[in-house]
Amino acid sequence: MDFDLVIRNGVIVTASEVLPPGLDIGVRDGKIICIGSGLPSSTSTQVIDAEGAYITPGGVDSHVHLAQANAPTGDGWETGTRSAIAGGTTTIIAFASQQKSDTSLFPVLEEYNKTSKGQSYCDYSYHFILTNPTKEILRDELPVMANEHGITSVKLYMTYEIMKLNDREVLDILFACKALGMTTMIHAESHDMISLIIEGLERNKHTEPYYHAIARPRIAEDEASYRAISLAEFADAPMLIVHMSSEVALAHVRDAQTRLLPIHAETCPQYLFLLSERLKADEHDHFAGAKHVCSPPLRHDPKDLEGLWRNVANGTVTTFSSDHAATKYFAEGGKRLGLIDGIPRFSKIPNGLPGVETRVPLLFSQTPACVPPEKARLSLPRFVQLTSSNPAKLYGLGGRKGSIAPGYDADFTIWHPSDKGTCTIQQKNLHHDIDYTPYEGMEIGNWPRYTVLRGKVVWDQSKGIVGDMKYGQWLKRGRGEVLVGKTGNLPRGMLEDERKYWL
Repeated sequence: MDFDLVIRNGVIVTASEVLPPGLDIGVRDGKIICIGSGLPSSTSTQVIDAEGAYITPGGVDSHVHLAQANAPTGDGWETGTRSAIAGGTTTIIAFASQQKSDTSLFPVLEEYNKTSKGQSYCDYSYHFILTNPTKEILRDELPVMANEHGITSVKLYMTYEIMKLNDREVLDILFACKALGMTTMIHAESHDMISLIIEGLERNKHTEPYYHAIARPRIAEDEASYRAISLAEFADAPMLIVHMSSEVALAHVRDAQTRLLPIHAETCPQYLFLLSERLKADEHDHFAGAKHVCSPPLRHDPKDLEGLWRNVANGTVTTFSSDHAATKYFAEGGKRLGLIDGIPRFSKIPNGLPGVETRVPLLFSQTPACVPPEKARLSLPRFVQLTSSNPAKLYGLGGRKGSIAPGYDADFTIWHPSDKGTCTIQQKNLHHDIDYTPYEGMEIGNWPRYTVLRGKVVWDQSKGIVGDMKYGQWLKRGRGEVLVGKTGNLPRGMLEDERKYWL
């Protein structure tokens, strides 16, 4: 049997186990053909010696903002996806965003396709952000998006004036998405709590970047998460709450999961590694904290980080995404929009952090591959679940992405041997088009040596980016899997036959 690529002498990690050392992976036509010992190679076969290092599935980052109209200084598809592959991510799911004035999704899709076509180093798909869910869109257009275009997920907002939906609109979307087998994502923060606090802070002239963290307290996330779960329970629909930062909000998710509700949770690197002190002025720049403005905000106490890590380890968190929503600091139209005539206005600072390149290495650095087992935050299979297999399954890419097994796309992250991989994150070495990283100077235990996409090496750390910008393919996705709980539950307190009167 001839192979296009054989990877030898690695330690393969899947979502369920770490395989014995020394197995080979045989690849042909972009697919994994077999895993075994002593696989043959011919003169035309590319052979990679993993040198005893770990091999994990290519990362699947299911929360990435690229070429967004509200972030003119942010990454486009070329720079965002080259950054992804340099950090071990081979698939991203970005966002086609409906504006409140848009009465149809088809022009939105057409315009967003223009930004991505022929511009992606990695494979990709979209979620739809819904801000104006008319009956016509839910009835006539969502089925076309799901069945013909393979866009099988939507994102909703409970905050931001120009994007937020009321509870009835959320319910209408949940019922529509449940019927189509689509996954509903939701940004859960209480808009009214946040608005009230911002008004008071501005009235009292507390407008420096640090007050962004004061303006969006944990209780705003806790309340909205509980409400979002209640709406999903009422609709008997699966839901994922994005970028969770509060242990109390995650406790609501955990409670729902123990009641077998299909409620999933996502968190991001910033809520595991960074605290709100980053929003304070530094000795050189009183506005530098603007670089770390994101929503939900960075939390205040190391105990907050510990609470998030517990939920990563115990299975409450389903996916680990970057929420790459980058904006330059020094460029016109970037983070310094919140500096008006020399006066800081935190409420005007564009939200979001860069992170698509650092997501996978940061989490890998907390596994036994990089730290002593007693200090590891999570196991290697759990790392694979969070960064690859769970997002692939949840968003309709199961069986193709997110695992190392025959029949799957040949997407791999090949790490350095454990004694060679330690590195320091530095802005100068990253591949995004942003002028800073929030993780500057952080020591981590490894970095991808090779990234392989459908059998082609696209990142070689000794050479840099070696992939083709046009190699990335559009992914038509199927129905997502429910990874926790199940549908078919009655809301608490509702009798068995009540629904028949109004459904």
